[in-house]
Amino acid sequence: MSFHFIVRFEPLPGKEAAFRDELLRVNGPSRAEPGCLSFEVFESLRDPSVFAVYSEWIDDASFDLHASLPHTVRFLAAAETLLTHSVQGLRLRHIGGGAGAGRLGEGTRSGQQLA
Repeated sequence: MSFHFIVRFEPLPGKEAAFRDELLRVNGPSRAEPGCLSFEVFESLRDPSVFAVYSEWIDDASFDLHASLPHTVRFLAAAETLLTHSVQGLRLRHIGGGAGAGRLGEGTRSGQQLA
């Protein structure tokens, strides 16, 4: 079953443009990965210094490979110098509404995805 990954980014003051460039640079190669179903980058409408990534992966192995590829490793290294915080994302499964809504099953307990 596929899963979704969401990350919010807050660059250091004065580093917004540099971070935005790094985010756009990692976008293309990430989208081209075989296990990537979606990889979208966003900029906040209310605070253009806040960014986010939403992605969907076919499985854990695809995401783990993504995390080890040179373009991702380079992005994460750059992010360490440009952000106010460490990169922390949420691995999510869809639980309600629309296509892809998950049901309790293998790998879950009481509706929560096991790590």
